[in-house]
Amino acid sequence: MALLLSESDVKSILTMPLALEAVDASFRRLADGTAILHPRRRLHVPGKGYLHYMAAADATTGYMGQKVYTSSRGSLRFLIPLFHADSGDLLALIEADYVGQMRTGAASGVATRLMARPDARHVGIIGTGLQAYTQLEAMSLVRKIESIRAFSRDAARRESFAKEMTARLNVPVKAVASAEEAVRDADIVITSTTATIPVVDGRWLAPGTHINAIGANFPQKRELDETAVRRADIVTADSREQSQQEAGDLIHVFGNHAAQWNRVHELADIVSGKIPGRTDPSQITLFKSSGIAIEDIVVAGRIYELARERKIGTEIAMWNCEGKDEREARAT
Repeated sequence: MALLLSESDVKSILTMPLALEAVDASFRRLADGTAILHPRRRLHVPGKGYLHYMAAADATTGYMGQKVYTSSRGSLRFLIPLFHADSGDLLALIEADYVGQMRTGAASGVATRLMARPDARHVGIIGTGLQAYTQLEAMSLVRKIESIRAFSRDAARRESFAKEMTARLNVPVKAVASAEEAVRDADIVITSTTATIPVVDGRWLAPGTHINAIGANFPQKRELDETAVRRADIVTADSREQSQQEAGDLIHVFGNHAAQWNRVHELADIVSGKIPGRTDPSQITLFKSSGIAIEDIVVAGRIYELARERKIGTEIAMWNCEGKDEREARAT
């Protein structure tokens, strides 16, 4: 019997500490070769919507699966089918909007823990949508954040966001009137937008800044200008291969030049200790997040285990109807 887990089921299980632990594990498994990753693909029906799909397997736990989602007229619907790698059994169908928000925040948290200065205390964030909440939650767990400045185009939304996050994190969050005001003198800069033109001017960045750029996962989209990317002493991505296909911030700067793409390290190599996240407090560091399937599958595996343990979710019969034994007998 497969387990159907709704968004509310997932929210009752998945915490940011759990997401940070699972996402860290996903990168360690990429580093040691026990994870298999297929980058995201997109199927576009002209004039209509997109089907997006990405797959991964975790040999350590024996889980494999996909995250598949649709986007159409501003609406997104996410699903993770989780399978057992040995038997091929469908273990769970997991509604995965919240999973995506949490694992994306956790990926930035892992990168920040390893790449930001240890004394980083001040955050500037551009974008106040759903992803922004989990970004700041992760920052508050990996650094002793003392202040946050938030900008988005909608003044009412940024004021509401600042008020809510101040209460949630017990850290002062100030809504500011421009992207520059959010970025200047920040120790950690987060971009969480759907921008098609850069929202960060590299001249605003102070020495020692760490950047988490989580939007712009289409080639034509950008959040960072060329100066911001070129000023980064250390550039890392969750997947270099996937970034070459869809990370507009990096594609615009590095194009098809293989030697320049060699500047882009994979976060797995930093998590595993193969390369350092920074070697000097004055370095500018950049994590370009595209979102990769192994994060989803490792997180989904932990959600599934805890759901079974806590008896959460709805069991559904799949390929388990009358006559299954006869069909299996004929197949052998």
